[in-house]
Amino acid sequence: MRAFPVKNRSVLVTGCSSGIGRATAEVLREKGWTVYPTARKENDLEELRREGFDAISLDVCSSESIVEAVGMVLEKSGGQLGALVNNAGFGMPGAIQDLTRDAMRQQFEVNLFGLQELTNLLIPVFREQGGGRIVNISSVVGRIALPFMGIYSASKFALEAVSDAQRIELSPDNICVSIIEPGPISTRFSTNCANEGEQALDTKKSPFASAYKQYFKKRRNGGMAEDRFRLPPEAVAQKILHALESPNPKVRYCVTLTSHLGSWAARFVPVGLIDRMMLSHVKKRFG
Repeated sequence: MRAFPVKNRSVLVTGCSSGIGRATAEVLREKGWTVYPTARKENDLEELRREGFDAISLDVCSSESIVEAVGMVLEKSGGQLGALVNNAGFGMPGAIQDLTRDAMRQQFEVNLFGLQELTNLLIPVFREQGGGRIVNISSVVGRIALPFMGIYSASKFALEAVSDAQRIELSPDNICVSIIEPGPISTRFSTNCANEGEQALDTKKSPFASAYKQYFKKRRNGGMAEDRFRLPPEAVAQKILHALESPNPKVRYCVTLTSHLGSWAARFVPVGLIDRMMLSHVKKRFG
């Protein structure tokens, strides 16, 4: 898609305590952007500030926190902002039948509802200044649903749909929306995913109890099949940089080999074949 260049090289990046968000903040700052990184925990904010960032507290599950963060970033930036990178999110593992309503709601609150509330508050700023860039961090499983990560996949499918719709809605105002589909990246995601599952799932009552135990162990100890395809978070940051600076930002950016393969399979591989591949994958992972 064709886009006018960003006039104000300032950007709000969510979820910068580590991983993709932290790498993105560092890469963008090196390229001359004024970066406002966000995090929830005070110790993460303090660490960002020690590194010279003007960090902002943000909990995307809280409307009050979102409003306060938007007010703060606009105060710091003089009412101008060139771009928004929606990176904050987490993965809730578990078979769909084992997830409570609260667990499913929390997944969507973080990965979609809070993200979109923040975005909607900044759209008038972009529109008034003549344009802006929005980059949403999705996932390869936002194109092909992954068993035992089904609610996470659902939240990313929803994010892809919202991004596609809003890309058209905002195009007359020169506001570009791009989607990043990272695939496996060397971050805390796998460990955090195991922690979330152990806290939220009643594994003792589940028919998949023994499978969960093995799954969480692999998540923590690097025993996942996709581990050999992992790239550093800086690889994602470079795609985000392109989405923010290019006169022709892409609609979707794949990062890793598995991301490219997943995107291709979603478009060209019959559903029956994908189902057989997924079943084989599940048997290898869980036995």
